[in-house]
Amino acid sequence: MKLKIFLAFTAIYLIWGSTYLAAYFGLGSIPPYLMSALRFTTAGIILLGLSMFKRYPLPTRKNILVNGLGGIMMLVGGSGSVLWAQQYIPSGLAAILVSAVPIWFVILDRKQWPLYFSNRLIILGVLLGFAGIILLFGSNAINATQTKEGYMTTLGILVIIAGTIMWTIGSLYTKYNSPDQDVTVSTSIQLLAAGIFCFCLSPFLDSLTSFSFEQISLNAWLALFYLTIFGSVIGYLSYVFLLSVRPAAQVGTHAYINPVIAVVLGVIFIKENISLIQMIALIVILASVVIINRKTA
Repeated sequence: MKLKIFLAFTAIYLIWGSTYLAAYFGLGSIPPYLMSALRFTTAGIILLGLSMFKRYPLPTRKNILVNGLGGIMMLVGGSGSVLWAQQYIPSGLAAILVSAVPIWFVILDRKQWPLYFSNRLIILGVLLGFAGIILLFGSNAINATQTKEGYMTTLGILVIIAGTIMWTIGSLYTKYNSPDQDVTVSTSIQLLAAGIFCFCLSPFLDSLTSFSFEQISLNAWLALFYLTIFGSVIGYLSYVFLLSVRPAAQVGTHAYINPVIAVVLGVIFIKENISLIQMIALIVILASVVIINRKTA
């Protein structure tokens, strides 16, 4: 079990850090919600097929409802929002904002409040995290009043903040309400529900007037493949497994590594610029996450 947990943590640490770069290439040819729909639906079918091959017990009605709703909150409200926002903000900035997820776990996980808020260092960590978020938002809010690009960047930041809150709520909802079921079955339900929901949203939220599958570039297809197999099948399955065996705030420690990997890959491969304020915000947010998880692990 210890090896399985170690490998699962390694997957969400390393793979999810690289998905921001993959999303950048995918968005070059595929609208965000359509890409999410293709990614989640395909991954869900793969895991459902694996569940049937291994003859896992069929899910109950409660399992379908809980994991379906949880999947929509996490993957549509969370991951889908981040992908939409990456049309307007750099991948590194998106990853820095997502790194605040453990802070939301502390604030929203009411069952753990007696543990979390009995220590002043945890409260300090939460306040530091908010300071980092405000620093990022404030620096871009100034530009929002000057240009349309600045406005869309600020809107993207707000959407990601809302998305991280939805991801946290969905994670806690499934952790505390999902019936005892094999994690592969539960994950397949979450992915399929999210994929179907994204297909429904795509005509309303995506710009499809000039889109055709024939014009999708090779890089975009490769990015979609990577996001599906590595990001969703391996990474998301690992995440759901860890939620079932480890404290939610501890599972959220992937926020240590993901933004660092995303920033480095963005600078190396697509020449993204990271400002001094963004670097300071990253350090502040990561410091808050370190403080929180040292006291909740």
